[in-house]
Formats: sequence, C-alpha cells, structure tokens
Amino acid sequence: LQQRRGLRLSAPAAIQVTVRDALNQALDEELERDERVFLLGEEVAQYDGAYKISRGLWKKYGDKRVIDTPISEMGFAGIAVGAAMAGLRPVCEFMTFNFSMQAIDQVINSAAKTCYMSAGSIAVPIVFRGPNGASAGVAAQHSQCFAAWYGHCPGLKVVSPWSSEDAKGLLKASIRDDNPVVMLESELLYGVPFEMSEQAQSKEFVIPIGKAKIERQGTHVTLVSHSRPVGHCMEAAAVLSKEGVECEVINLRTIRPMDIETVEASVVKTNHLVTVEGGWPQFGVGAEICARIMEGPAFNYLDAPAVRVTGADVPMPYAKILEDNCIPQVKDIVFAVKKALNI
Repeated sequence: LQQRRGLRLSAPAAIQVTVRDALNQALDEELERDERVFLLGEEVAQYDGAYKISRGLWKKYGDKRVIDTPISEMGFAGIAVGAAMAGLRPVCEFMTFNFSMQAIDQVINSAAKTCYMSAGSIAVPIVFRGPNGASAGVAAQHSQCFAAWYGHCPGLKVVSPWSSEDAKGLLKASIRDDNPVVMLESELLYGVPFEMSEQAQSKEFVIPIGKAKIERQGTHVTLVSHSRPVGHCMEAAAVLSKEGVECEVINLRTIRPMDIETVEASVVKTNHLVTVEGGWPQFGVGAEICARIMEGPAFNYLDAPAVRVTGADVPMPYAKILEDNCIPQVKDIVFAVKKALNI
C-alpha cells in the first residue's frame, strides 16, 4: 500500500550480532541445508558447546547430527576424517586449537594430503574449527596461535575471522568447500557484537575463501592483520588519524591461500607496510607477508622496511601483567607505524 502511494520503503537495517551467534547461525543454516553436514566434538551436544556456539542445535537436529565425543582428539578427528572420505561433511570442533596437537597427524597426514595422494579421487570435505590464539589467564599450553603452523601445510585451507560477518560467511564457505579447512576463531571475540548487514543475514551469504577485506581506507601506511588484532589495528588507525596519519587496514580473513594481491595493491598506494599478529615472530604470518612483498612487484614501492608487530617470543606467562605485555596492544601498533614512517 505504501509503495502504491509512492512512499519509499527503507531496507531492513543492519543488526548487531555477536560472533558466537553468527557461528551458531551458520551451523544451523548449513545443518538444515545439507543432511550430510554434522557436528562433533567435546560437549557440543547436550551441554550446547563449551562456548555455547552449538546452543540449541542438539535439541533441533538430534544425536546423529550433533555428536558428543570422549576427550580424545586423535579419536574423534580420525572419525571425522573417515566420515568425510565416505561422503559426509563433518564439522570437527576442538575445544581449543592447542588440543588439536593431539590430532595433528589426522589433520595433516590424513585430511590434508589424501586428495593429492589419491590423484584427486578422494575428497576430504571437513572443517576443523575452534578457538585459537591467546585467551585470558590460561597460560602457555592454552594460548598459542596456530595460523602459521597450519598455514604452512599444502592441502589445507586456513581461515581466520575477525567480525561476525567474517565468522558466518567463512564458516558457511568452509562447510561447502570440498577441501579440508581449518577455521581459527578467537575465544575473546565470541561475546563481541558486530554490525551484520542485511546481505549477511541471508541463508546464502558466504565469504569467498582466499579474499581479504579492506576494513579502512588510508594513504600513508598499510596495516595487515587477522583475527582479534584487526580490531587493535582499527583502534590504532583511529588514534593515528587524529595525528594526521591515515592507515589502510586489511583484514586477511584467509591465511591460506593468502590474498597477497590486495596487500600488494595497498602497499603500492601507501608505500609503507606494518603486519600485526598475535602469534610468535619466527616463521610467522607477518614473516610470510613480508617475504611475498619483497619477492613481488610492490617491493619497489616501499619507502621504508616493513615492520612486524607480533606476540612476544616466549611461552605465554600466566600473570596478567606479563600476559598483556606478550600480546600486541594498540600502543605497539602506533609505535610500529611511527617507526615505519620515521616520525
């Protein structure tokens, strides 16, 4: 009636959605869409998930689609890989990726290499997902970032979301992909709300694996990051903007395959590069980005050496004040940008 009268109807507004709810929404939609999809892991069913990512899914889909497992990562990861080889599409949740070390033989030797070793005749469409990187107050054995570990291995795709849209779109794309995908989430982001566009609220919303996103346009320096540190980069960019420095912030979204073309195009524009990550410096994601830039056409456009901001090169301390000093903070990014720009 309003349209008949010539009145313009406004589109549904964007809404605030937490990363936890975005992941839950993605799982729900994909379980509903494809009966081959199932979720397994510790406490994912009756307890609704250790982080409540799978809240309500067991009651909706039952024991065959949402499966509680024993505390045996090697065991249930192996079951999931075998199910994928047999034509199902498992989503295997690790309570933390630190515990995926118990199952790394299944992830690397069984999942990642099978398509190649079978000359393409056996696909392994599986998603390994769960929290990665530092949490809060959980010490060294629960606070590593595995982006560089898994990003090192051919045969895997590795995604690392920041926002709620990242989380939903990348999880849906990962479940639909015919290759094994490692999805590295951040426990500290689960309860954080982000704006979700009308497009992202669609059941068919997916984010292409292997495509970075420019979160903020800038002209003076390129900041490249993934997962939670993207937020720190956005905060640092806001601080630096008040001092007349405009940062271009790139959210990698995918670690492997890496969208180096987007980074190169930005470096050609800004002539400066700073990488930011929560992982250790040696052989890290930032080290790979710097190497790719040095080897490619964008190197000739750099006006100063690239600068890496990383976690400290030590096992994570338990004490909060030491933990804070081991994780990149906004002030560290601001310092690195000023170093790169020589100001």
